[in-house]
Order: sequence, then C-alpha cells, then structure tokens
Amino acid sequence: MAKGLLVTYALWAVGGPAGLHHLYLGRDSHALLWMLTLGGGGLGWLLEFWKLPSFVAQANRAQGQRQSPRGVTPPLSPIRFAAQVIVGIYFGLVALISLSSMVNFYIVALPLAVGLGVLLVAAVGNQTSDFKNTLGAAFLTSPIFYGRPIAILPISVAASIIAQKHRRYKASVASEPLSVRLYRLGLAYLAFTGPLAYSALCNTAATLNYVAETFGSLLNWFNFFPLLGHLMELFLLLPYRIWRLLMGDPGFNSSYFQEWEKLYEFVQSFQDEKRQLAYQVLGLPEGATNEEIHQSYRELVKVWHPDHNLDQTDEAQRHFLEIQAAYEVLSQPRKHRGSWR
Repeated sequence: MAKGLLVTYALWAVGGPAGLHHLYLGRDSHALLWMLTLGGGGLGWLLEFWKLPSFVAQANRAQGQRQSPRGVTPPLSPIRFAAQVIVGIYFGLVALISLSSMVNFYIVALPLAVGLGVLLVAAVGNQTSDFKNTLGAAFLTSPIFYGRPIAILPISVAASIIAQKHRRYKASVASEPLSVRLYRLGLAYLAFTGPLAYSALCNTAATLNYVAETFGSLLNWFNFFPLLGHLMELFLLLPYRIWRLLMGDPGFNSSYFQEWEKLYEFVQSFQDEKRQLAYQVLGLPEGATNEEIHQSYRELVKVWHPDHNLDQTDEAQRHFLEIQAAYEVLSQPRKHRGSWR
C-alpha cells in the first residue's frame, strides 16, 4: 500500500519526536532513534520537515523493488558520520550513568553501548553496516582508555569509521506485521531506558553521583577548547535558562527546575570537593600556584614510587596512584561558580 505524504506530515506534527511518521514509513531504526533521543533533541525533528517528501518517495520505491542493489556502495555522508559519533557518545554517557557499577564495565558494557549507538544511526533509512566489524572496533579501542570516561569519544570515533567503511544497502525483506515491529521496538526501548530508570528510582544518590561525574568529565573534554566548553555549558543549561526567561528570574516555584538547578550546583560542588582532596594529597594549601603543585608532585612521586619502596609495595602503590590522580585534577583549569549560571 502506497504511503501518503499528508498522513506522513500529520504524524510528524502529532508524534514526530516519538518517531510515529518513521514507523508509518517502515523506517523502524529511525523511529527507534527518535524515541531514544526525542527527535534528535527536537532539532532533527524540525529539520525533517523538508525531507519528508523524499522519505515518502523512498518508502514507496522500496515497496516496488524486489531486490536491493548489489555491489553498489552508498555514498559517503559526513552528516551520517557525525550523527554516528554523537549518538555513540550519547549511548556511552547513558551507560556511564546507569551501568558503571558493573564489573568490567569499561571492557564490556561501555564499548557495547557505544557500538550499538553507532550501528543504530548506520541502519537509518535504506543503509546499514557490518555488525561484527563495528562492535569489534569498539571493543578493541576500549582497553586503550580503560577506566577513563573520555574513552567514550575514541570508541565512538573508531566504531563510526569502521561503520562507514563497511556501509551497504539493506537487503530486501518481506514486510512484517505491525505488531511484530512494535514488539521489537518496545524491547529495544526498554533495554535502553530500563537500567537508567532503575538507577534513578532505586539508587538515586549513586545516580546523582554518576551524573555529576559524567557531566564533569564531559566538560573536562573541552578544557583545551574554551569556546567549545562554553557552548557545551550553554547547551546543558539551555532548558533551565529558557524556563527562567519565560517564568521570570526569581520566584518561580517549579520543584522540577529547582532540583535541576541543585543538580548543577551539585556538579560544581563535586568538582570543588575533588580539588580540595587533591590539595590535601599533595600537602598544599588551597590556591597553590602551578609551580608549587608541580614541585610537590615531583617530590612525592620520588618518595612513594613503588620501585623505591620494595618493603611496602602495596602502600606505596596506593599513595603513588593517589598522587597521580591529585596532580591530574589540579592540572585542569578550574571553572568559576558563576560560569554555571
């Protein structure tokens, strides 16, 4: 049955961020992507307004084709590649918040989550990519950055490169009943949101801690690019700023946004607490200069290096790691509290 453009526009207007129009057109991967990202943060949903005629034409053309093109590689798309990297990072951040307490998280759960995010974007429309090679790239990259949240970025980039290298058109398959498609989408949606909902409802304090660490790590990625870091902060605070613009500066009584503001305050206080502990580890007062930090670090490393403490290796190893972590924290530029507002 041919798909109608007017019906597509109506579904786009009514349930676009939930992917209803993509579900109608048989673009299940695109529908799932929109369900998990609320229409690409709303921006992707709005930009689709001009693309809906081509989506409808593609859906009707696919119904008339019995075989998919063989031996033909889809054209390289920088937009699809960028979307793969972004969604891979998004999936990785969600996994970091909800699953980081798992054993071997950085070896199994993180690369799997990032790889699945990349593959989801690769499967949008009439294209797909190689499942094994894409996940293989994610799993091979993960150990290189073991234990560091920044691993999300290189894992996503590596998986996206391999996904683009092995891109191909989807094979033609017989249409499935709507109930089967909805069942599959429902399972995928629950697999994504279930762990996050469980962490938020049953382990709220730990989840807030993971969110703070994740936001802090995300912003620390941009330390060497102040403009990008400022733009990221603006993006994270955008809904809060819009609400204050609409409701007025002081005196609004929405408990939801009061809690949101507390979350950002918690992120800042978490970063401040880390710096205070780092000063204590290095035996320095707060506000010590970079030269004093570097000098204390070098002296303590010499004292507690495991090779110089063979009679107390375990204790020396613990102190050595604490000193390394403290120096890394104090080496990062400090964000002023006003920058969060």
